[in-house]
Amino acid sequence: MRKELKYPKAIKNWPEDERPREKLFRYGEHTLSNTELLAILLRTGVKGESAIDLARQILQKFKTFRNMSHTDFRDWKEFKGVGKAKIAQLKAAIEIARRYNDQEGTQKKKAIKCTEDIVKLFKPRMRDLKVEIVKIVLCDANNRIIETVDITQGTPTESYPIIRKIISKALQSFASGIICIHNHPFGEPTPSREDERFTSDLKEAGKIMKIKLLDHIIFGEESFYSFDKGTSKKY
Repeated sequence: MRKELKYPKAIKNWPEDERPREKLFRYGEHTLSNTELLAILLRTGVKGESAIDLARQILQKFKTFRNMSHTDFRDWKEFKGVGKAKIAQLKAAIEIARRYNDQEGTQKKKAIKCTEDIVKLFKPRMRDLKVEIVKIVLCDANNRIIETVDITQGTPTESYPIIRKIISKALQSFASGIICIHNHPFGEPTPSREDERFTSDLKEAGKIMKIKLLDHIIFGEESFYSFDKGTSKKY
């Protein structure tokens, strides 16, 4: 890991080659450390501490950017000068990164060859959601992703209205196959009876309309469950 220099003065008084913003423009954002990237988002420090010092303290507490996304305002109280505006900037940046990842995966239009392909694509978002969400991934005859559609928020206990919506979306997009995904927030991905019933009903409805249910994947915090494989697995 590259050593970060710490100067006992404001960043504007640092040597130009060591200022995070100037380094970004001169050498590229990929050359900056996590601390330096975070400092750019924070923009300013507080009296006696630079933005770099503040960024370093934040990373020491939360360890990763992903952990920061689980926080609320109360978790930041110990950091002087970090108010709601700065927290909003950080959370917005993390969400932009997630959406970029989603778009990159979808736009490549690669064929889905196995469960792990879907897990890799959707894990960054699904395992971090704080509420239960049901999505469907619509695929063409070659198992390439056509579109991802949000279906509902919450556990799919009322199966039939949700199934009608899923089949309707699949028909509108001329999908040949669907992959259903949902999450168990902060928990294990072990399917409930409702999950099992929903999957069975969706599979049967798909058969009638010649739309194959390729898989139903449940995302937990540290692992996922695949109905196609009938087993759970660590990320």
